[in-house]
Amino acid sequence: MSYYPRRSGAPAQEPVTLAEALEHLREDAGVADAYVTSLITAARTACEERIERTLISTEWKLTLDSFPDAIVLHRPPVISVASVKYLDAEGVEQTLDPADYLLDSVSEPGYLVPAPGKAWPDTQDRINAVTVTYTAGYGVTAASVPKPLTQWILLAIGEMYAVRNRSGERPAVPHQFADALLDTYRIMRL
Repeated sequence: MSYYPRRSGAPAQEPVTLAEALEHLREDAGVADAYVTSLITAARTACEERIERTLISTEWKLTLDSFPDAIVLHRPPVISVASVKYLDAEGVEQTLDPADYLLDSVSEPGYLVPAPGKAWPDTQDRINAVTVTYTAGYGVTAASVPKPLTQWILLAIGEMYAVRNRSGERPAVPHQFADALLDTYRIMRL
């Protein structure tokens, strides 16, 4: 069974600033700032969902019923692991020593495996016995996000702004060129 994380924090900033979005829209500041700000978040979220990545450093939590051979950390690139907690056989929460596991942050998605000579501990037989808290994203600033992704976000913002009452049957950015900007960064599921 494959498990996916849930976002447990918000990015400190968006990959596109309000000023950049307004310039792209050719709008003056103050005209529709709150609306455009909401479009930035919506476009970033849509981008992240389409490519199954995290753009700006964000905390994620993954819960598992037990320890698998390797723990898959979706929404790359993975930056770090804050903690691996589990309920031991008696149901007492324990925190695994970071020396007991290795993070593969090069692979996408990332993985956690036991360190050489170590094994995952036994857990209580129950749902959500293991919780991994980790940070993923290209970095803490908008400058760390690849430019094709921020360009797609700007195109999505422009399309959503121009056509505010679009039917839900048509995507906000239907252009093949715009979607092709995401292809290199898309995570493919096996």
